[in-house]
Amino acid sequence: MLRLIEWLAATHWSIALHESLYVYPLVESVHVLTLGLFVGLAVMLDLRLLGLALRRVPVSEVIARLLPWEKAGFTIMVITGGLLFYAIPVRTYQSVFFRAKVAMLLLAGLNVWVFHSRVERRIADWDVAPVPPRAARIAAIASLVLWAGIIVAGRMIAYNWFDCDIQPQPAFINWAAGCVLPPHELR
Repeated sequence: MLRLIEWLAATHWSIALHESLYVYPLVESVHVLTLGLFVGLAVMLDLRLLGLALRRVPVSEVIARLLPWEKAGFTIMVITGGLLFYAIPVRTYQSVFFRAKVAMLLLAGLNVWVFHSRVERRIADWDVAPVPPRAARIAAIASLVLWAGIIVAGRMIAYNWFDCDIQPQPAFINWAAGCVLPPHELR
């Protein structure tokens, strides 16, 4: 996989995007803005699922009004996130924080799938309840925790605390980041 990532880093468009004076910061700004849109709306839905906000509004109405905007924000966020990865693929791929972010994104996706495929199916039974059932509240808590972690991990990618070119560092960090070290640098 690392060879593919190194090839990607050597492409003209990756180099141009990374070195761009205006495009890279614009892509990063759009990523952060759509993150704010998506997560802000997700938090509103999660707070409703926890029974802490919009208690008089049916959950189905909250979902119907917020979900299209969440999908739009998420789509743009994924596209711009992909471009940010494309601009600095090797360093990003070998970031412990990027790998943690991807793991949490997968868990957040699983949480959304479980909620929409199982919990939301029975929404007619609890739609107007001020406090939804336990499964909905668990999904909301998981969402809040995962998205907080995703944001923190995403922000930490910018720092080089555990970059592979900073050695020596603990073997666990080298393993978790996927560092490929010359034999004389292995611990």
